[in-house]
Amino acid sequence: MSRHSRHPELHRADRVGWLRAAVLGANDGIVSVAGLVVGVAASGASASTILATGIAGTVAGAMSMAAGEYVSVQTQADTEAADLAMEKRELHEDPHSELDELTAIYRHRGLQPALARQVAEQLTAHDALGAHARDELGITDTLRARPLQAALASAGAFACGAALPVLTALFSSPERVTLATTVSTLLGLCLTGAMAAHAGGAPATRGAMRVMFWGALAMAAAAGIGRLLGAHVS
Repeated sequence: MSRHSRHPELHRADRVGWLRAAVLGANDGIVSVAGLVVGVAASGASASTILATGIAGTVAGAMSMAAGEYVSVQTQADTEAADLAMEKRELHEDPHSELDELTAIYRHRGLQPALARQVAEQLTAHDALGAHARDELGITDTLRARPLQAALASAGAFACGAALPVLTALFSSPERVTLATTVSTLLGLCLTGAMAAHAGGAPATRGAMRVMFWGALAMAAAAGIGRLLGAHVS
């Protein structure tokens, strides 16, 4: 009776691209819009003004996150494409030197010269550009720049995160909106921080406390400014 060992390996690096954008977007959505809601509420604004501010902040923030993420990651993608084009040209113009270069890479990683040469030749015969992209340039399919994916993940996560303070403002009275938003925001940040830390392999408690600290600091600053401006305006 033969036994087949199956041990699928799920590496966290596979999710690093979209996870970074999603976590950043969700936390930014919660903190940014909660800060707006708390700040405007502290100034003495009406319930409709507080809600309108939260909704406007959600739309503007989501679009801003999407645009910023897309431009940033597209720049990385353009750089990768330029490097691959250069490598493709060098492989066409001087394949022997490129083979020597690949051999030297494997030798520096610990392979014996003869084995390094054999590995370089076999990988070159299989996929020369892929071998140089991976082992010389450090470009892999897992970590490849994906601008549209990053933009959509960032915008969607921002909107989802911002929904928490907006819904809190919708169902709270102007007198209680500051307290309610603060509590719901800290709980939301605790959840997203713990989930992000767990997905990345870090302690969940540490991740939760980290984002809660910065979220509380941001809301305290927004509330202070709102009270200050509200006092001067009134």
